[in-house]
Amino acid sequence: MIDKTVFENKIAAYYTLGCKLNFAETSTIGKVLAEQGVRKARTGERADICVVNTCSVTELADKKCRQAIRRIGKQHPGAFIVVTGCYAQLKPEEVSHIEGVDLVLGAEQKLDILTYLDNLKKKEEGGGAVIASPTKDIRTFSPSCSADDRTRHFLKVQDGCDYFCSYCTIPFARGRSRNGTIASMVKQAQEVAAKGGKEIVLTGVNIGDFGKSTGETFIDLIRALDEVEGILRYRISSIEPNLITDEAIDFVAGSKRFAPHFHIPLQSGSDEVLKLMRRRYDTALFRHKIEKIKEIMPHAFIGVDVIVGTRGETDEWFEAARSFIESLDISQLHVFSYSERPGTQALKIAHVVDAKTKHLRSQQLLDISERKLHAFYEAHIGNEADVLFEHTKKGGMMHGFTENYIKVEIPYDSSLVNETRRVVLGGWNEDKTALLTTNHHVE
Repeated sequence: MIDKTVFENKIAAYYTLGCKLNFAETSTIGKVLAEQGVRKARTGERADICVVNTCSVTELADKKCRQAIRRIGKQHPGAFIVVTGCYAQLKPEEVSHIEGVDLVLGAEQKLDILTYLDNLKKKEEGGGAVIASPTKDIRTFSPSCSADDRTRHFLKVQDGCDYFCSYCTIPFARGRSRNGTIASMVKQAQEVAAKGGKEIVLTGVNIGDFGKSTGETFIDLIRALDEVEGILRYRISSIEPNLITDEAIDFVAGSKRFAPHFHIPLQSGSDEVLKLMRRRYDTALFRHKIEKIKEIMPHAFIGVDVIVGTRGETDEWFEAARSFIESLDISQLHVFSYSERPGTQALKIAHVVDAKTKHLRSQQLLDISERKLHAFYEAHIGNEADVLFEHTKKGGMMHGFTENYIKVEIPYDSSLVNETRRVVLGGWNEDKTALLTTNHHVE
């Protein structure tokens, strides 16, 4: 039995590092505590409870998590600090000995946080308490949907991964692939619509694998969600190229609510490197997916993840990858430098790429990305588009996104927050990060 008096008049601060899935889960943790009377901390306010949801996708991510935890401890002296997320699952003992940490929760326990708060008593010397299940025992799918101040909501439809790519620790941090039912996803989408939410991003670790634990399929999921009244748009977050079927692409093209916006990880444009990575496709399949999308949705935005400097990536293989990426009709690259992760099979590959070479390769791909993004935006200048405006205010401007993910700025107008308006896309803003329009363009 939970003693609710423990949480009376308590204030909590939430910190999320990493992916959109983490943000959805942090939002759910916040909702659980709010139901017990815990209020979210306002800017500059000292919290009684701090929840840190961590990432561990790279060595740098681990470092940022450690820095964030120490900084939070100084900002909120005396607060009960809970650390969860991928870093906490992979290295719980290491996390427990970071100064100020009182409780470390693994992947299986994070959304059952109330059970473990132990009357919010600070731990003495010797490290915080660790409550984490071995990865092989992680079985629970915990539904999550962000419900913060953003216009966009992130709906967790799947968790875990069965792929075990040679460079990746995510299967060890999140366990095997699992998901909720289509009926439960539809219900959550209906709840978002009832609260006035207009846009939902489907998120997970490997969302195209949806259905492993319920016998359903990803295409059936998106068909069902497309029928939910009140939602203006859905976006599909990162989905493996071998799992986004031609059938799904055709469906998005003719759907009521799914945006022509795709995020597809390539990781390398070299077939040899893809084999070393233990990816489940080759460049021919990837090219087919891009060409299929552009054939029926020429205006679609396609973002692509790429890793540079993986073990085994020779100069020749990188050049092949660079040339392949340059040839693709895509909109933007998300470029990551390879990071050694303990326990991964990639460590058995002999050839190591030095840091300077990684940086140079990364810069080459970032230059390609900038050219492609600007070309994509330029092609839409002068067109009309529907923009869903967000609450963010920066320098007297607010922004929103078209259905195909073009960022648009206009002078701030509070009446337009979470509203859709048809605008004429103008030229670039000052720092060339968005297209401008003016108030008289807004209908």
